[in-house]
Amino acid sequence: MAGPVRGEAVSDGRGLGPARIVLAGLLPLILIGAMTAWFLGGGAARLGLVQAPIEKLAIERVVFRPQEIVLHVRNEGPGPMTLAQVFVNDAIWDFSITPGRHLERLGGATISIPFDWIEGEPYVLTVVSGTGIRHTREVPVATATPAVSLGTLGVFGLLGVYVGVIPVLLGLLWLPFLRSIPRVWLDFWLSFTMGLLVFLGIDTIHESLELLGRVPEFLNGLMLIVLGSLGAFFGLVGLGRVLRPRRGDVAAEGGSAAVPASGMGLALMIAIGIGLHNLGEGLAIGAAYTLGEVALGSFLIVGFTLHNTTEGLAILSPLIEGKTRVRDLVLLGVVGGAPTILGTWTGAFTYSDPLSLLFLGLGAGAIFQVVWVLARGRVAKGETVVEALARPLNVAGLFAGFLVMYATSLLVAG
Repeated sequence: MAGPVRGEAVSDGRGLGPARIVLAGLLPLILIGAMTAWFLGGGAARLGLVQAPIEKLAIERVVFRPQEIVLHVRNEGPGPMTLAQVFVNDAIWDFSITPGRHLERLGGATISIPFDWIEGEPYVLTVVSGTGIRHTREVPVATATPAVSLGTLGVFGLLGVYVGVIPVLLGLLWLPFLRSIPRVWLDFWLSFTMGLLVFLGIDTIHESLELLGRVPEFLNGLMLIVLGSLGAFFGLVGLGRVLRPRRGDVAAEGGSAAVPASGMGLALMIAIGIGLHNLGEGLAIGAAYTLGEVALGSFLIVGFTLHNTTEGLAILSPLIEGKTRVRDLVLLGVVGGAPTILGTWTGAFTYSDPLSLLFLGLGAGAIFQVVWVLARGRVAKGETVVEALARPLNVAGLFAGFLVMYATSLLVAG
């Protein structure tokens, strides 16, 4: 058999000096950068590839001020563009633009339109580029965009308390009732909690997918959801290890390191997951109120109150056995409900579709991580998670929790 031929082997890098190591690491990047620069700098034309004039302008935010409409726009197309005209309900209108009409790729601008708009009326706002392409944003109901002040902060803060904090705290009042029922029903209530949380998780994903189409393509909204979900999931995994009661170095001895799903630690994890969900909910409420897309009347408030009260019930399930202090319940209620306040503030004053996607992803990841912890806590020795959840009481609890959350969600308008 012939031996290796000299000169054919590639160096394994051992024995290289620091400068050569740096060069070896940078060389592929330099070459691929040069290839990209050549292609974008005229290489495509030399190859006979003619780029079609594609333009895409995102109208990210519409602000209604007294006798003025302000549009925040961004160029999402592959090349530069120029803004030529502005239409309000099919009529050409004067406007001023900052910093200028010419937008480079991903460049943003603010368009100010002097217009005596009418409260409650619908408007179609169109920006026309220099090539004649129209970019439109519809506003179903015009309403004044609130400015940041102590008064508006107080109003939206109280709305967050009313929709988020109070319902969760009311749900915690069920603790004496849950402790009075036979212990044989403990599995049912833990599975009931899982049903509530599964509904919330699916609902959060549904909201994020509805919003996905409004996020600029260059931001890759789907990856924002994934980033938020994975961050929340593994963040709660780490938090769970900190909050988990120590039972010796079980894993080192070859046993199971799982700890039953119970106690203040798990209740706090559930509250955090629900709080992240309510953060996204608050964002939607604040933005909808600002844009006039939802009438936040008494019917809507009642709907959210009933819907979020069941979230308080979900927090209670790990606390059925054992003593619980009142201050702990208050803490759990605030953790689960207070993010709604931050959400309403953010949605009302600085609403951002990409930020909403990230928050919704955080909520979904946190909720499903807690569901996984609860499911593992139902597993007896020698069982799989599926076998544990297939027990009659667990199946009944899962479906009951899901149906209760579905029923209360029907009371939420919009």
